[in-house]
Amino acid sequence: MLFLVDLAVFAKIPSRNIRQTVLLLNSFALYLTWVPWFGGVLIASIIVNFLIGKWLRRHQYWLPLLLGIVFNLGLLSVFKYIPELATFVSSDALRRFSNLALPLGISFWTFQALSYLFDLYSGEELDPSLFEFALYMVFFPVTISGPVCRLPEMLPQFRSQATTSWSDVAQGLRRIAIGIFMMQLAKLLGQGIVGGDGIVSGFNPGKQWSGPDVWCLAFGYGLQLFFDFAGYTHIAVGTAKALGITVPENFDRPFTSTSPSMFWTRWHMSLSFWIRDYVFFPLATLRREVWWRNLALALSMVIFGLWHKATLLFLIWGCYHGILLVLNRWLQQLQRRLAWEAPPKLWTPLSWITTAALISLGWIFFHASSTSQAGQMLSAIVSPAGYSTHFLSLSLYLLVAVLAGGYAVAVLVAGMLDRYDESTDAAILQSGTVAALSRWRWFWIPSLYVLALLFVFLITHGQQAGAGQLMYRQF
Repeated sequence: MLFLVDLAVFAKIPSRNIRQTVLLLNSFALYLTWVPWFGGVLIASIIVNFLIGKWLRRHQYWLPLLLGIVFNLGLLSVFKYIPELATFVSSDALRRFSNLALPLGISFWTFQALSYLFDLYSGEELDPSLFEFALYMVFFPVTISGPVCRLPEMLPQFRSQATTSWSDVAQGLRRIAIGIFMMQLAKLLGQGIVGGDGIVSGFNPGKQWSGPDVWCLAFGYGLQLFFDFAGYTHIAVGTAKALGITVPENFDRPFTSTSPSMFWTRWHMSLSFWIRDYVFFPLATLRREVWWRNLALALSMVIFGLWHKATLLFLIWGCYHGILLVLNRWLQQLQRRLAWEAPPKLWTPLSWITTAALISLGWIFFHASSTSQAGQMLSAIVSPAGYSTHFLSLSLYLLVAVLAGGYAVAVLVAGMLDRYDESTDAAILQSGTVAALSRWRWFWIPSLYVLALLFVFLITHGQQAGAGQLMYRQF
């Protein structure tokens, strides 16, 4: 209902003050529906960061920036890291934090606050009012799980008096529909075709796995996480777009990546680019040596891992991806030094398969409940004898294969239609099949979508709830 109010206001009323007021009030109202005291934490963060920002605008030096970093990381640590630490350290001072709830979206809006301070320190001309800065922090499509926005891109849009066009509304609603469907696919993967026979139960401790089982779970979990988080991102981007506001994209067909570095420019892009711009670049410029740049790259990925959770498994996950990126850079440097260029017809599919396998292995550390479980699963992968059998149901293998194949077909068809729309080649424009598909897309795509959504809903309806529903909320 609040979204419909925002939609009507942005479509009909050009007044900047009215639009900002309605959007801010509705965003706070939606946020407070979760746990009211979360709003107090968010308001405190807004006020403190705004005041530090005013100080930085007047005196552009290191002290206010340092205080801002300490405040934001301290606030994040109190709710996100100290409770985790309290479960391992027997200290009365820490034990009181062990059951402290994590305010919704704190990781995302804390990073937005930090990017504002970093941008001011680097010389960006930003002059938001307290009202506008609060709207930037609590803007409802992105508050819970991103994408991570930056004020230089958002402030002009908040100040715009242009009413929303119908094309923006239609595009936004289309993105919302795609997101709902993708999140249902994630739920289906998590639960399985038969209840309790999906990715979630496949990772249960105490299970026995063969090599094929682990590969199926690793790739299936990556697919589940993608459908869930990319689906949520479609909803967030679409909701903002329906109001005439553009927020960053988070995914760009990551499963087509042919190298780890390409993958991290296509997966969770808003956070990847945040780490690149505010962590890697500042670290890398401290020294010129190649070893230091490689170390800075690895450290950046460690921070990326610990951002998710301060556990040993996420530390290992970050180190693993840091090593992959450094090795990828070494390979690129070796190719340039030897002036060697591999045949694309052979190298591209080989690189794609290798990248998919390496990224999938990383999801074991991301999802495993303990290091012993991760070790057990990795042992199954390297054991040749384990490839002669399987313990997971064939229905899960089939489900992962069908959804992966269906996604691949959707990407290929979408790419073909996009190339058709951009083409000026008369031969392509007159191609019967492609031309017909493009011309009638607004009829066959919605019909196909409704049928697919109905099919998935019928399978998942009545099964256990919670599998694959906004998985990134926990971070």
